Amino acid sequence: MTSIRRRSLLGGGIGAAAAMTLGTRAARAAESDIGWRSRALIGHGTTLETAATPVRSSGYTRLTAGPGYPLTVRTDLCPAKAKRDDTRTAQASIVQFTDLHLVDAQSPVRFEWLHEINGSAFRPHEALGTQGGAQLVRRVNQLGKGPFSGRAFDCVVTTGDSSDNHEHIELDWFLALMSGGRITANTGSPTEWEGVQNAGDSLYYLPESSAQDLYKKAGFPTITDFFMNATATHTSEGLRTKWYSVFGNHDDSIEGTLPSATPILADMYTGSFKFTGFDDTSGNLALRRSWVGGQSAIPTSSQLSKNRWKVTPDERRATFTPREFMAAHLDAKVDGPGPHGHGFTADAIADGIGYYSFQIAPGVVGISMDSTNRAGFTDGSIGDEQFRWIKRTLEASSSRYYDGWGVEHRTERTDQLFVLFSHHTSDSMNNLLLAPDKLEIRHSGSELVSTLQRYPNVVAWVNGHTHDNKITPHHHNDPTRSFWEINTASHVDFPQHARIIDVCDNADGTLSLFTTLIESAAPYQASYSDGSPEALASLYRELSYNDIHRDPNRIGSDVDRNTELLLKNPMA
Repeated sequence: MTSIRRRSLLGGGIGAAAAMTLGTRAARAAESDIGWRSRALIGHGTTLETAATPVRSSGYTRLTAGPGYPLTVRTDLCPAKAKRDDTRTAQASIVQFTDLHLVDAQSPVRFEWLHEINGSAFRPHEALGTQGGAQLVRRVNQLGKGPFSGRAFDCVVTTGDSSDNHEHIELDWFLALMSGGRITANTGSPTEWEGVQNAGDSLYYLPESSAQDLYKKAGFPTITDFFMNATATHTSEGLRTKWYSVFGNHDDSIEGTLPSATPILADMYTGSFKFTGFDDTSGNLALRRSWVGGQSAIPTSSQLSKNRWKVTPDERRATFTPREFMAAHLDAKVDGPGPHGHGFTADAIADGIGYYSFQIAPGVVGISMDSTNRAGFTDGSIGDEQFRWIKRTLEASSSRYYDGWGVEHRTERTDQLFVLFSHHTSDSMNNLLLAPDKLEIRHSGSELVSTLQRYPNVVAWVNGHTHDNKITPHHHNDPTRSFWEINTASHVDFPQHARIIDVCDNADGTLSLFTTLIESAAPYQASYSDGSPEALASLYRELSYNDIHRDPNRIGSDVDRNTELLLKNPMA
């Protein structure tokens, strides 16, 4: 536990003036309420200080450094006490990555032609995901500690969809990104780009072609040597903080939607033909329903479209199973800063168990849930065996909890705070189909919320999936049984955020969870002729902002970004 009020912060780009005590800062804040600068220990390198903003208000635009997002104090679940900055101590500092979607953009099994009805089917910047991710890792290493706790990061947790299409090569890129290593984001032909962006179809962004396409009509630039630069080998420095991995639906199904064993498609990953749809209406309709509408529809057609074209086969595109996903994390070559297995263990892999708990910091436990449904499809749920394990894990470090009848139980167990992690949000966990690997009932997100409220030591549930910044209070009449749900935007769609969560004890009967968004270390703007990894990561961000399918609501509002989330301390 770090005493913030006694800490003198030196260096880190803060300057000598930042060495003042938090007590002085709290007094200033009480007088003028001037925001984060009076309260944070670090702002540089976060969206407190600056955030990507467009140069132009309409049309295709470059990005530049704009004003940061304000610090918003949220008292939905608990009032704030005026002198809490004077007495605050740091309990934990956590970084969340989510929805990296490292994509093999030349994979034969993708549904790009559906992007006009679902923008995630094709993104103009998707070939640059590994460069963008490497600069996000670099940003975390540069920061090193929480802006409001001043505590060295305890861990990084990536909450799923680390791969886009659960291919072994995508998993290799992800592990090299997180633990450090060389990445060559190329599959198939070693000399020619074989994805849709080089096929001459004006439905897609054709970066090296002078021909007009749907994106160039919107102002997208022509970029020389785009594919050569995108596929050039680059290096991720790897995280310097221990990290943990969580399953997402894109890590477990075809394009995050269809069951892995879907006929025909499963065999095409390593084949020599690019999938461009079925030759009959019923197959394409089922695909649209599952991909666009989220329905549990499985294409059964055996007739492929005659418009398919040849590609170079690549065995590295083979899909991984859930056990293979976990086992890859146990390879000593990807241990990086640890821990070995990044949450997964050999025993759990043997049993097919993708969930675990871990010690984030003294007095703070993390619970990594596996919310994917092996039956496939986009939404998730929790299997009954895992559901019962969650309750047992919470009870093991709770001196007070409530059973399903509302009866309070008191124990002699040592209390710890809990932060839970999953890919899916509470309102995207409604896929209750029986999983083929385990015939058991499954539990929805709303049921999980009501169950977590039986355990006062639960302070937060952190997740991804929606690609949105959204923070939801889960209120209970007993304020010690309330908690926060923290949903963070992806790193594939703009705004390409990650989030720092500082857990602090205010020593006044309340807790503060400070949530601070960060962007990658890439410059806001770079020359289109610059093929360096840093410039490509900058282009990754710029193209994502200008994507014709960009949803401007993903960025959230002030209450969803840089916040102080107040809670009653259940152990006060």
